[in-house]
Amino acid sequence: MGTDTASTRTTGTVTAIAVAGALLALPTPAHAAPVTQGRALPDRPVTHTAAWLESTRPWSVSPAFATRRPAAAPPAGIGAKAWTVTDATTGQVLGSKEPHRQLPPASTLKTLFALTVLPKFPADMVRTVTAADLKGVGEGSSLVGIKKGQRYKVADLWRGVFLRSGNDAVHVLANMNGGWQATAKEMQLKARTLGAEDTTVKTPDGYDAAGQVSSASDLTLFARKGLQNADFARYCATARAAFPGGAKGARDIVNTNRMLSGTNGVPRYPGIIGVKNGYTSKAGNTLIAAAKKNGRTLVVTVLAPGNEKNAVYKEAASLLDWGFKAG
Repeated sequence: MGTDTASTRTTGTVTAIAVAGALLALPTPAHAAPVTQGRALPDRPVTHTAAWLESTRPWSVSPAFATRRPAAAPPAGIGAKAWTVTDATTGQVLGSKEPHRQLPPASTLKTLFALTVLPKFPADMVRTVTAADLKGVGEGSSLVGIKKGQRYKVADLWRGVFLRSGNDAVHVLANMNGGWQATAKEMQLKARTLGAEDTTVKTPDGYDAAGQVSSASDLTLFARKGLQNADFARYCATARAAFPGGAKGARDIVNTNRMLSGTNGVPRYPGIIGVKNGYTSKAGNTLIAAAKKNGRTLVVTVLAPGNEKNAVYKEAASLLDWGFKAG
C-alpha cells in the first residue's frame, strides 16, 4: 500500500532558493471551474465552437482557450479518472476532467500534512525517535528507514516525507504534533480553511482508509499553497539528499517522483520543480507535478491514470506540455 518508490540514483539537483524565490509571491489559490463529466468524444472532427466542446467532451477547457486550435483539445490518451492543469500564479484552470471527483489520494495527501505541520517546528530541532513514534505504521507502507533511538533533525524527517514518501517520518512528525488523530483533525480543519471541500482526512500519511478522499482540484490547491512556503518548495524540489542512518552515518536517498529524479525509465521533465507522487492499492498512482517554463509555472494533478508503465508520469508530462502551449 505504500507510495511508489524508485531506487535508481540521479544526479539531478534543484536550487532551492531559486525555486522558493520564484514562488513565494503566489496569490491565494482559486477554486477550479465547473466541468462536464462522463461523456465520450464523438466519432467526428472537433469543431472550433466552445458550445460544441461543452456539449460533447468529458473534459473541460477554460473559455479563454476553448477556441484555440490545436491547443484547445488536451492530448489524446489521457486515461486518468481525474486531472487538472492550473496556472500556479493566477489559479486559473486551463483544463480539467472531473476536478472535484472524490478519489483516494494516496501520498499526495502529504502535501496537506506539510501545510499543516511544517511551519510548527524549526528545521534544526532534533527528535530522538521512540517506539511510540513509530507505532501504527501501516503494513506495506513506503519507509525512509527511521530507527528507534536514533536522533533526527526535523529537516531530515521532512526529507524523508518528501523524497521517500516515508510514512515512518510522517508518524514521527505527527506524534510531535500531538498525535495521529489530532493531526488528522487539524489537517481536516486546514483543508476547509483553505476552501478545499472535496477532502476528507483519515490518515495524515495518505495510507488507505475508509472514507479518505480528495480531488484533483483540492490537491492542486494544496500544492499551490505549499509552493508559497520556502521550506515546502525546497523539500519538494529536492531530487537527492543524504539521510542519517547508513553504515557510515549517512546514506543517499532519491526522490520517488520520477519526473523530478529522472529514474526508472522516466526522463526528468524540463523545468520540473516538484511536488509529490503517491501510490496505494486502492488509489492506484497519483501525482501532483509543478514545472516552470518561460517565467510561467503550471501545476498538473493526475489521479488514477491508465495501466501503461509509468502512465502517471507520461500523462502528467503530456498535460504540462499542452498547458504550456495552450497558455
